[in-house]
Amino acid sequence: MEPVLPIDDSIIAAVAQLIDDSKGGGERREPSHSEIDFYISRANLSHFDPKAQGQTVGKAKRVRATLHSALEECPANGSKLIGLLMAKVRACGGFRHDSPNFVGIEAITNAQAAFASSGIRLLGDGQVLPLVLSNLKGRDLTKALQIYAERAQRGAADAALVTGTGKDLLEAVAAHVVQTIFGHYSTSDNFQILMGSAFAALNLAVPETPLSKDEPAARPLERALFQSAVAVNKLRNREGTGHGRPWVTSLTDAEAKAAIETAGTVSTYLLAKLKGHSS
Repeated sequence: MEPVLPIDDSIIAAVAQLIDDSKGGGERREPSHSEIDFYISRANLSHFDPKAQGQTVGKAKRVRATLHSALEECPANGSKLIGLLMAKVRACGGFRHDSPNFVGIEAITNAQAAFASSGIRLLGDGQVLPLVLSNLKGRDLTKALQIYAERAQRGAADAALVTGTGKDLLEAVAAHVVQTIFGHYSTSDNFQILMGSAFAALNLAVPETPLSKDEPAARPLERALFQSAVAVNKLRNREGTGHGRPWVTSLTDAEAKAAIETAGTVSTYLLAKLKGHSS
């Protein structure tokens, strides 16, 4: 479940800009006015809608007026409308450069700044996460890490490090697995020990696990995933991300992309196993 989105004047202005297509040279983007009708109704804000009051207004002005009234009278409903509109913009391709519904780099940048000031990280593909993940626990943290893992599988460079935790993705996922199953983990453990603890907690094989002729078919895969995680971790830039990308400088772009995708694959596998363990 995505976090409840905040509402304030800067966020209202940013969301209205994401909806605004008045400068598109006559070309209209989704959502349409009829779709906005639906979302305003779902948020129980129709009584604040200028269009429902007979006014002829553009989409941006309509959304802005509705949200400003909600901010004063019923901010929870306004937050719901913001969430619905953001989900629609993302679903119709508003954050994809090759989509006819692309909202533009400036609108996205403005929205990212507005949400960040209220503790929300708006990713480049329109997904939202709490800016500080260290405050999350349990299923909420699992969901947030899953978003990072899926982005890493697609090669998204900003998914290699988990904002607000001080950890890279693999380390954050391993720590979450151990914390969830055992109730605590040692912050002094090195990466290999931490990842080994996560694999052990999920009853997964590591290279030191004795071979057995009748072992499950997935055992060799589990050993390979563990080795891949350790190999990827060795490529991490120990100087910190303030000096550039999160990988050692000798890595080529192709190698860095492969490392990111591998981190995503291992993380997704561990989170899937954790879900099965918890159900």
